[in-house]
Amino acid sequence: MITRYSRPELTNLWTDAYRFELWLEVELAACRAMERAGTVPAGTADRVRAQAAGKLDAQRILTIEATTRHDVIAFLTHVEELAGEPARWLHLGMTSSDVLDSALALQTMRALDVVLEKIGGLTAALSAKAREHARTPMIGRSHGIHAEPITAGLTFARWHAEVVRAAERVQRARTAIAVGKIAGAVGVYGNLDPAIEAEALEALGLAPETVATQIVARDRHAEVLCALALLGTAIEQIALGVRHWQRTEVGEAEEGFGKGQKGSSAMPHKKNPILSENLTGLARLLRSYAGAGLEDVALWHERDISHSSVERVVMPDATILADFMVVRATTLVEGLVVHPSRMRANLDRTGGLYFSEAILLALVRTGLARQEAYVMVQRAALAAIHEAAAEGQVGAKPGRFRALLGADPEVAARLDTAALDACFDLDHHLRHAGAILERALGGV
Repeated sequence: MITRYSRPELTNLWTDAYRFELWLEVELAACRAMERAGTVPAGTADRVRAQAAGKLDAQRILTIEATTRHDVIAFLTHVEELAGEPARWLHLGMTSSDVLDSALALQTMRALDVVLEKIGGLTAALSAKAREHARTPMIGRSHGIHAEPITAGLTFARWHAEVVRAAERVQRARTAIAVGKIAGAVGVYGNLDPAIEAEALEALGLAPETVATQIVARDRHAEVLCALALLGTAIEQIALGVRHWQRTEVGEAEEGFGKGQKGSSAMPHKKNPILSENLTGLARLLRSYAGAGLEDVALWHERDISHSSVERVVMPDATILADFMVVRATTLVEGLVVHPSRMRANLDRTGGLYFSEAILLALVRTGLARQEAYVMVQRAALAAIHEAAAEGQVGAKPGRFRALLGADPEVAARLDTAALDACFDLDHHLRHAGAILERALGGV
C-alpha cells in the first residue's frame, strides 16, 4: 500500500525484515519440538537463535534469492551463514509452505489485532455522537425523499451497530486464520510427526490445519479479506451519509474544517467532504481484494502457487488499508459538526406531510377501508405539494396539509379536530427512539 494510505504500525508488520524474523520463529519452534522428540540435538534451537535472531539481513536474503529463485532456500542459506553448523538441523522434514503459511498466519493475526483495537475507537466515537443527538429530530429519507422523522442519534447508532457487526466478522476471521502447518510435502507428515506440528504450532499460538495439503486452505485467507471488505463497506455507509448531509441543499452536518484548510483551488468559498469521499473510494479498493482472495481458494490438486503472488499484495494491502480507513473514519466522526437547527428546518420544509401515515391509520381505525383512506390522505397531501410548487416552494406551506385535511368533509366526518391534531405529534412518533438507541448501544 502506498505511504499516503498507510500507518507505520501496520506497515512494519509487513516488511521483509519482519517476515524473515517470523520465518525464523517458525523454524525454531519446529526445531525445539524435534529436540524434545530426540530427532535433533538438544540445544540446537538456542544456538541458532543466539547467532541469527535479530541479525537477519533482509537485503542479503533477497540477493541470494536472485540466484536461487526460491525465497525459503535463500532464507535458510543466510541463516546457515550466520549460525553455522547447528543450522543444518533446521527445516528437517519440512516444506517451504510450512514456514510461509504459518508465518503468514502470524502476520495476519497481528495485523487484525491492530485493526480491531482501532475499531474500538470508531465505535466509541459513534456511540458518543449517538448519545449526544439521541433526541435531535431530523427527517428520515427513503429513495432520497422525505419519509418520516427519525433522530440523528438513531443514524449514528445504526452506523455503530454495523461497525460492531463488522468487528465481529474480523474477530471470527482472526480465529479462522490462526492456523498453520508443519506437515511436510502434501501434508501427510511423510518425514515428520503430527506431534511435532502440534507442539510447535501451539508454541506459536496457532492450531494445525484440519486437513492440510502442501498448504493451509485458502478459504481462511478469503474469509479475512471478505471480513475486511465488509468493514470497509460499513465505513463507506458512514461516509455516504456525511456526504449527503454536507450537500448545500441539505446542510445538516459537515466535516470538520481546520484552520488554514482549503476546499478548492479555484473557489475559495468551498468546504468539501474530502474525508468522506476518500473513504468511499478506498472502500471500493478494499472490496476488490476480497474478490482476489476468493479466486485464490481453488488450487490445483495438493498445491500450486497461483495464490502466492496475489497474497503478497492483498494481505498486506488489505490490512494496512483497513487500518487506515478505520482511523480516518474515527477522525471524521469525532470532528463532525452537526447542525440540529438545519435538521429541524429540513424536517419542517414539508409542512407536516410526514404525518400522512399517522392520519391514514387513524382513518383505518374508524372502520374505513385502507385504500379509501389512502386516497383521501394522498389527495390532501398532493394538493398541498402542488400549491407550494406553484409558489416556488418545496413540500407544503406550514399548516396547509392539516388545513386541507380538516376541510375535507370525508376526513372531518371520521376525525374531529382533536383526533386530527393528535396525528401531528412528533414526540409520539419518536417515543421509541430511546429504546432503539439503547438496543444498539447497550452499556456503551
